[in-house]
Amino acid sequence: MAIIDVQVHAYERNHPARPWAGHLAGPPEVTGADMVAAMDAVGVDGALLVSPFSLYRYDASYALRVYAEHPGRFALIKPVDATDPAVGDTVAAWAATPGAVAIRLMLQGDTTTDGADPGITRVLAAAGRHRLPVNLLCWGRLAQVKTMAERNPGTTLVVDHLGLQQPFEPPVPAEPWAELPRLLALAAHPNVTVKISGAGTLSHEAFPYNDIWDPLARIFEAFGFDRCMWGTDWTRAVAFLTYAQGVEAFRVTDRLSASERAALMGGTVEQVYRWAPKKP
Repeated sequence: MAIIDVQVHAYERNHPARPWAGHLAGPPEVTGADMVAAMDAVGVDGALLVSPFSLYRYDASYALRVYAEHPGRFALIKPVDATDPAVGDTVAAWAATPGAVAIRLMLQGDTTTDGADPGITRVLAAAGRHRLPVNLLCWGRLAQVKTMAERNPGTTLVVDHLGLQQPFEPPVPAEPWAELPRLLALAAHPNVTVKISGAGTLSHEAFPYNDIWDPLARIFEAFGFDRCMWGTDWTRAVAFLTYAQGVEAFRVTDRLSASERAALMGGTVEQVYRWAPKKP
């Protein structure tokens, strides 16, 4: 089974030809070649490349360039603007783009908290028509996700980063799993899946982060391994762990069987996103 990281980012240094719109925690630059080198060093076959909203907003042009430069290694996810009346056309165009496998909604800041919001409903309906999963950055918004799942049963919703607030730099919050019951409640909705991404940044222990496994076991029990997908959230996690540690923590643990590890670290990604990497 291929090993697939469900979320990584790549980006250039801030420069006039492709200026940053904001700030992203992580190194000053992680190019597509940098990301491929990191993956190759630890035997990761492919990854879902999420265009970083913090830097490029709704412009996925750099992700498209990385996809072209490293064929077979990445599938692409683009943030979309639910307040744009033409967002349905944007979703349709993205669905027709080579390498595109999903879209993303940033349910943060001043974005509406209404799960029945017409703009969000428009996005979810278009995604459902085009069989594109919708990735949700939704920490603090799990009640909103519940409404969205109920109202849009034909659209696959993917909860980013366990649905839990994850730190960008130390220290780890005292109670990083406090919102876990709200996430577990979403397991009642069969169209909701979960990225087990960035989990190491919620650990109060050093590698291999043994204290994450009891709460993760509750997620696996609630959702099943056919609705859970491992990932590193590289590069946001660099203040806590190396890319290799984010991978190896899930390889060395004795809390996963071989079949569970195969599903979590690649098999479920292939099923949810209908994509598999092809190494040269």
